[in-house]
Amino acid sequence: MSVFDEAGFARFGQQAKQLGFDEVIVRRWDPEVFIDTHTHSFKVQAVVVEGSMLLSLSGAACELDAGSKFSLDFDTPHAERYGPKGAVYWVARRNQRP
Repeated sequence: MSVFDEAGFARFGQQAKQLGFDEVIVRRWDPEVFIDTHTHSFKVQAVVVEGSMLLSLSGAACELDAGSKFSLDFDTPHAERYGPKGAVYWVARRNQRP
């Protein structure tokens, strides 16, 4: 899977919109970036397409490589650490709360 897979990104976006997500973007992170515990005011559904990241939630960490999917609910505290090659992922955001 590659960030330049336009057809794959289009399918990801269509599926996300059907699930009620209203924004679909590509996120790129440099190698070894650490983002301390924080929250977002939106719900997230994402798939890593290049590189890797470590996602920490509730004291547990999960290594995510290309092809891995993850989701976060509104205001979920989490931390992120990007791998030695950085990471690229497609992310769908739901900005409106139910």
